[in-house]
Amino acid sequence: MKNVLFAASECVPFIKTGGLADVVGSLPQCLDKEEYDVRVIIPKYMCIDQKWKDQMTYVNHFYMDLNWRKQYVGILELEYEGIKFYFIDNEYYFAGSTPYSTERYDLEKFAFFSRAVLSALPIIGFRPDIIHCHDWQTGLIPVYLKDSFSDGEFYQGIKSIMTIHNLKFQGKWDIDTVKDLAGLADYYFTSDKLGDYDDGNYLKGGIVYADKVSTVSRTYAEEIKTPFFGEGLDGLMRARSNDLWGIVNGIDYTDYNPETDDKIYQNYSDANFRKMKVKNKVALQRDLGLEVDPKKMMIGIVSRLTDQKGFDLISCVMDELCQDAVQFVILGTGQEQYENMFRHFDWKYGNDVSANIYYSEELSHKIYAASDAFLMPSLFEPCGLSQLMSLRYGTLPIVRETGGLSDTVEPYNEYENTGTGFSFKNYNAHEMMGTIRYAEHVFYDKKRNWNKMIERAMKADFSWKQSAKQYEEMYESLF
Repeated sequence: MKNVLFAASECVPFIKTGGLADVVGSLPQCLDKEEYDVRVIIPKYMCIDQKWKDQMTYVNHFYMDLNWRKQYVGILELEYEGIKFYFIDNEYYFAGSTPYSTERYDLEKFAFFSRAVLSALPIIGFRPDIIHCHDWQTGLIPVYLKDSFSDGEFYQGIKSIMTIHNLKFQGKWDIDTVKDLAGLADYYFTSDKLGDYDDGNYLKGGIVYADKVSTVSRTYAEEIKTPFFGEGLDGLMRARSNDLWGIVNGIDYTDYNPETDDKIYQNYSDANFRKMKVKNKVALQRDLGLEVDPKKMMIGIVSRLTDQKGFDLISCVMDELCQDAVQFVILGTGQEQYENMFRHFDWKYGNDVSANIYYSEELSHKIYAASDAFLMPSLFEPCGLSQLMSLRYGTLPIVRETGGLSDTVEPYNEYENTGTGFSFKNYNAHEMMGTIRYAEHVFYDKKRNWNKMIERAMKADFSWKQSAKQYEEMYESLF
């Protein structure tokens, strides 16, 4: 039996701002319980829902040196669905209404968290064989393991893995500040370690010192070795390419299940979707004040409204697309220019465009179930979960071939009648529009082929079971 500790800044169901939380919450459930004792450690934020705090039990506390500061570290635990979760408590760092605040403050907060995780291990009596670190917030853990924690017998032989969920976020600040916050010697701040020109870089440290590095899709693992996707670390990613794994995320197949989902209007399956799925569309059209027409193609978008997601492409051709026989339903918040762009098109084409500039888990499920196609023209996409959800609901993704989108959506081939969606290669608005119009053509003129594609999409397996097997392989490769 091997012990594995997941260290992360967020985790469902306790605290979530993005896909990272889904991974840290779902993956431990799916690893082989006979082979691995998996536990999770995250900060005890003040903003965690009270119902979870009420279930936590106090384990112990101690005071820890963090460079020149002496800080309180409390440890609480809670068991949820058979997995043990630990929470690091310190009100100075983890107060506030959101898990993250200003960049400089977050860097101090997660230097504290990284050191506290390692310091707490002997106290909770759990010695991991592997510490699985997620994103820059835990980037210092592999560094500390080779630094101040390398002497003690307890820590000898503990391996670390660094998983990159999005290379864009690295945890950088000027070298003097980072040196002070992390309590690390000058030795660590050269260009082959944490030094990044004039900055110290947490994620870079994690990538340099971890025993293995992984990211969230095979294609993204290749892309980040190139300057365009590498965010300044492409040379390092090439240097570590022998230890770099690309493993696609999964989604929770019990949460996202059109047969049992209580958030959607009408349940359906891959056997009866031809009759039942459309009831979701009609109900959503009615609720959102769109023209009610079961035969009209509906395209869904559920996303953060940011440059990364390709909304500048949509803004170029939205007027033209609105001349077609299609409806658009948008859900999400983000950059003001895109929020206002969608509000504008909602005002201009009210019967066919519904812009919902907020976030609602319930409405997202309704859109996945009601739409015919799902648009995701990302500039880069480490993994992407929305396309996996739309496949699960038989809503065909229209994506750009990048990162995880490339790995999970098989483009339609009309000659062989294969595929689970539509894709285009270049980051170009008219290429995207051509692909959307091709999808419209198949939807309206080749209904049988469209329905066969839905069937294949709904039968595809992107549950965590598949990914968990690959994570287990990576764990085994360490020994």
